[in-house]
Amino acid sequence: MVLASFKLRRAFTLIEVMVVVVLLSFIVLALMAVFNSTQSAFRASVTQTDVLEGGRAAMDLITSDLRAMTPSLGISNEVIYVKGYDGPGPVNFYAGTNYYQNPPLIQSLVASGYSRTNLQQDVFILSQGNLDGVPTWYGTGYAVCLSPSNAYSLYRFSTNRPVAQAVASSNLFWVDFQNFIAYPNNGNYSHLLDGVVTFQVRAFDANGGLILTNRVNIYTNVVGHSATPGQIFYAGNSIYFFSNALPAAVEIEMATLEDYTLQRASTWPDSSLAQSNYLSQQSGKVHVFRQRVAIPNVDSSVYQ
Repeated sequence: MVLASFKLRRAFTLIEVMVVVVLLSFIVLALMAVFNSTQSAFRASVTQTDVLEGGRAAMDLITSDLRAMTPSLGISNEVIYVKGYDGPGPVNFYAGTNYYQNPPLIQSLVASGYSRTNLQQDVFILSQGNLDGVPTWYGTGYAVCLSPSNAYSLYRFSTNRPVAQAVASSNLFWVDFQNFIAYPNNGNYSHLLDGVVTFQVRAFDANGGLILTNRVNIYTNVVGHSATPGQIFYAGNSIYFFSNALPAAVEIEMATLEDYTLQRASTWPDSSLAQSNYLSQQSGKVHVFRQRVAIPNVDSSVYQ
């Protein structure tokens, strides 16, 4: 009887222990899967918040600059000779694609058979105000610049010249802005946002139509020549507004990469084949912002 009582009190068998371990393993794996999915959702939410916050802040700034746009009431883009200045007249608004500096990024759209072409335009805005009581022209520009450390970085350019200064409004674009495009890291700029694979604007007339052809003091796809023989000041896909011409509305389109995707892309050299191949497959990691801005200072007679 003592032996039988002892046998009844023995420990779990090996099979029972293994069954318990397997069940615990399944429970732990299930909990880990739930935890991992929760963490992934949390990280995605944080990424979405950061991207939306940065994109909306940049769009608000661009919108405020566009609404301040002012006509120069100067001359057109013909070669002129005013007070010793030889060259094109003042530009009220400009948008152009620099294919050499910023080649378009083409991304395939998953399971659609189509692709998305991401363009980065340079944009210039002329406005007028007072600086310490002195009437002043302001030149504001935006451009996307590629670099090894910050791929597709959006920069804001800002400069000013007194209205009384000779050909001040012309120099804002043809001198200051062109120097910024050629040497974007030299002063008068601020770094706004990284990962901007698309930055382009579309100009609309007073009837809501997209401006695609030349009109009075509005020039598209301009190839201009300065007073110096053989010197071209711009050639490419572009639109210029001169004199009293302003767009009635401007539509901004900006697309930004998620931080993690940008970080991975930045591990490769700038504009390398590996970087381009990687980014071309990341259309699902791009967030698109689009907004149409009405220009208060538009002269409707331009479109009559």
